Amino acid sequence: MNNDHLPPGLSAEEKLHTRFNIYTNPQLPFVSPEAETGYKARAARLRDAILLESPPDRVPVTTLNQFYPAYHAGLTPYEAMYDLERAAEAWVGYARALKPDAMVGPAIAAAGAGPIFDALDYGLFSWPGHGVPRTASFQYVEKEWMLAEEYNDLIEDPTGFMLRTYIPRTNGALAGMAKLDVPFGMSQLCGADFWMANWGDPDVQEAFSTLMETGKRAAAWAEAVIGVDMRLAAEGFPAHPGLVTWAPFDFLGDTLRGTRGIVTDLYRYPEKVLEACDRLLPLLLKYVTRKAAPFLPPTVFIPLHKGADGFMNDEQFRTFYWPTLRKMCLGLIEEGLVPYLFAEGAYNSRLEIIRDLPPGRAVWHFDQTDMAKAKDLLEGVCCIAGNVPLSLLQLGTVDQVTDYCRALIERVKGRGGFILDVGAGADEAKEENFAAMIRAAQQYGVY
Repeated sequence: MNNDHLPPGLSAEEKLHTRFNIYTNPQLPFVSPEAETGYKARAARLRDAILLESPPDRVPVTTLNQFYPAYHAGLTPYEAMYDLERAAEAWVGYARALKPDAMVGPAIAAAGAGPIFDALDYGLFSWPGHGVPRTASFQYVEKEWMLAEEYNDLIEDPTGFMLRTYIPRTNGALAGMAKLDVPFGMSQLCGADFWMANWGDPDVQEAFSTLMETGKRAAAWAEAVIGVDMRLAAEGFPAHPGLVTWAPFDFLGDTLRGTRGIVTDLYRYPEKVLEACDRLLPLLLKYVTRKAAPFLPPTVFIPLHKGADGFMNDEQFRTFYWPTLRKMCLGLIEEGLVPYLFAEGAYNSRLEIIRDLPPGRAVWHFDQTDMAKAKDLLEGVCCIAGNVPLSLLQLGTVDQVTDYCRALIERVKGRGGFILDVGAGADEAKEENFAAMIRAAQQYGVY
């Protein structure tokens, strides 16, 4: 099989099981027979919990870590973002020490990528040593990066809007891209010369010079950070989840309009919000499916923000948020992929609505949602994951963590379909508390 593509003509079910077969039985140079055995047991445990086709041997325990492996190794977030070699050792050391069933690799913390953002003058985030202290995690910079009067520009030409408006606006070093023209002139002899002349503009050339130089650095970074994931797998620890995409409403509300902008748009421009979400959906879906090579984990991470309880009422959730998110999930499922929906905040009022997906083909990772209620409503529909509080891991005792995890496991593990994990991305915590969480799954999660 080509490592980049599935065989043609497969059904959605065949694609799914082909992907999971590769995931659970990878062709890797494992460091030892024990590492190979450990990898296959962990990957199969996750598969069984996710697909609901048969119970796993026990509840899997994963760690949705951000900078925690760096903290575990005594590194600051700044050191992790500017020294990939040390960060790589931190992630591998963390896996060896705590032995989770799967973990997120260093790319989630942009380990080693600090110089790339420096070169771009990247404006969407503050990161350690660049807007926040070197000891702090990164923070999103909330602005209206797209103006309300630009809805039509986005809807008519999303790619052109991103290239000529959004990217120059959010990356200081790429401001010259705003001068780019559409390439239709290249279709005629009398237009191609003028279109090419646009590339001679000093601002355009400066922007593309930055892209070329930074692109070389980013390509080397990507190769190295993927190498860390491969090294973790070779030591017995599967990657989980895999690729990333976004709910269309969140891409619009988080990335483009900002919270204040999208809230007012729900009342001032509801038709434009719906039209924009519909326009973004196929692009965001294609963004991930075209990269979904069979050797990658079958789960697709979708961080959810603005659909949480308290942000919008149920009618608004049903109207603006869920329809395109559901279509996103169905599109991924059709490609043999599993949407891994990270519901930040609480989703207690959404549980009845989100039941509307094919059984055993999605994972809902809950942060502050009532897990007992989620299990009652979603058992047999999808796998659920979470929701050990970060505050408990950082400030609690080993006994408190053990008691919480034991009660959670006993209440929601059911006949399968539960993954024990932290509620949100972990930066700081006590090592003994993380160890207690993992040990609780091993001790109390047996089926």
